[in-house]
Amino acid sequence: MASFILGPDTAGSGRVPAAFNNLVGLKPTRGLLSSSGMLPACRSLDCMSIFALTTDDAEAVLCVAEGEDGGDGYSRSNPFDNNARHYGRWDGWVVVGVVREEQLQFFGDTAYAKAYADTVAQVRELGWEIREIDFTPFLEAARLLYEGPWVAERYLATLPLIEERPESLHPITRAIIGAGSAPRATDIFTAEYRLEALRKRCHAILGEVTCLLTPTAGRHYSIAEVEQEPVALNSNLGFYTNFMNLLDLSAVAVPGCFTTGGMPFGITLLHQAFTDRKLLSIANRLQQHLDLSPGAVGFTLPVSNRQAVREARWIDVVVCGAHMEG
Repeated sequence: MASFILGPDTAGSGRVPAAFNNLVGLKPTRGLLSSSGMLPACRSLDCMSIFALTTDDAEAVLCVAEGEDGGDGYSRSNPFDNNARHYGRWDGWVVVGVVREEQLQFFGDTAYAKAYADTVAQVRELGWEIREIDFTPFLEAARLLYEGPWVAERYLATLPLIEERPESLHPITRAIIGAGSAPRATDIFTAEYRLEALRKRCHAILGEVTCLLTPTAGRHYSIAEVEQEPVALNSNLGFYTNFMNLLDLSAVAVPGCFTTGGMPFGITLLHQAFTDRKLLSIANRLQQHLDLSPGAVGFTLPVSNRQAVREARWIDVVVCGAHMEG
């Protein structure tokens, strides 16, 4: 029905729905796409995301939509090594970071656990190096989003509605956002200090890999399940996503192997800010390798961009001359 969709992503809304619908979900670097006109949730963390059938389509929309917006205080200019010329089919060496096995969470969904294992096995077939990383600092950062003072931003975004007509909000939404009136300024600074320390640890881990690969979500709940435990299960859905914008990371969700029951499963590739084209290029290579039917079952995956790209920071130099001998 549509070639692409735009949607806001504060905690995972541009990635989890993509995984559940067999789509590519690009969560760009914060500020790469303007947030002007977007209804804010946490204005300092919000970003616009792109849903598409393929990485090529996501890249095409990104090319049109990106650009610094003088009317958006959080808008940022894109550096040269993240522009459109650096998108293609990744042809360089890849060190893929994966979460330690004991730190993975599938919340009892054995089908999703197997789909993840099958997808990682497909990644190994590409000859890429797989390296386990400590996921602890990412998880601690994720908890700050709802358990820390950032919920005050959600309270601010709903003013004056939550104070003048609180009954108009869904009771669960009202309960979560209502807690945002409690944090003090000292709480915010304390959390900021902790987040900065976690950011350094996480970026150091990312510096050792080309990208980090995680499940996009640990379980695919039914609507009935979520209605019974909305807060706990929505928290579970953000297990692999809630830390992303707090740590200023770029990410792309990619369809992975289906479950044995035929349910969509997805993985997310992530790294530091302004690595959007690198991640899209790696995702392009992976999507072509998996060769899965995108979106609604029955579509054929089209031939993708075959332009070979690799690490933009390095170029090959040929040196000639007898004086170079020895």
